[in-house]
Amino acid sequence: MTRYLLIRHKVKDFAAWKQGYDAHLPKRTEAGLTEKYLLRADPDPNEVILMFEVQDLSRAKEFSESADLRERMQQLGVVDKPDIYFLNG
Repeated sequence: MTRYLLIRHKVKDFAAWKQGYDAHLPKRTEAGLTEKYLLRADPDPNEVILMFEVQDLSRAKEFSESADLRERMQQLGVVDKPDIYFLNG
């Protein structure tokens, strides 16, 4: 069974967020996450939806609850509480 992580949040400025998000790739790789989709809402391009394939559920959950991720989101301008879902495919 394939597992996925879905995250939805709003950002202040997508271009600035994206640059920092890209720089954070090593942490996502370390957590066993492979990006499948990066989507922007219509009509609000600052609402971001991400879907990752999860290789190791415990590492992915640890990453999603980490202080590092919370701090990074704050630094990159996430302006609301992210919605985070673990899904089975």
